[in-house]
Amino acid sequence: MEFKDIVKYVAAIGGSIVTYLFGGWSALIQILVAFVAIDYITGVLAAGVNGKLDSNIGLKGIAKKVFIFVIVACGHLVDDAMGTQDIVRDAAIYFYIANELLSILENAGEIGLPVPDILKNAIERLKGKDQDIPG
Repeated sequence: MEFKDIVKYVAAIGGSIVTYLFGGWSALIQILVAFVAIDYITGVLAAGVNGKLDSNIGLKGIAKKVFIFVIVACGHLVDDAMGTQDIVRDAAIYFYIANELLSILENAGEIGLPVPDILKNAIERLKGKDQDIPG
């Protein structure tokens, strides 16, 4: 068997798994994957800049990222069981996109990068603290 054939089989199997677990490769899943990757990279960079780089913490971070996708897959399977058209899956994805964005902004703050006040206020509001968002 040639290498290109192996690649084709792996792609076919991988695509089948993604379709089964997540209902296909949607724009929301693409955004979530991007935010998860950006958050992990910026977290490692922030830890490195602050002298807090630790492989055990990194492993815990990877485990959390894997579980994000486990929850999203469960949301899709619940949608299949209930006959809802990816409502539960998409709600989980929106939740985790917002969570990852907050974490990315916190990582920026950790390395001393100025974060625009409107974003800081939005973060505080999402955390449940009462502050007006200008605009």
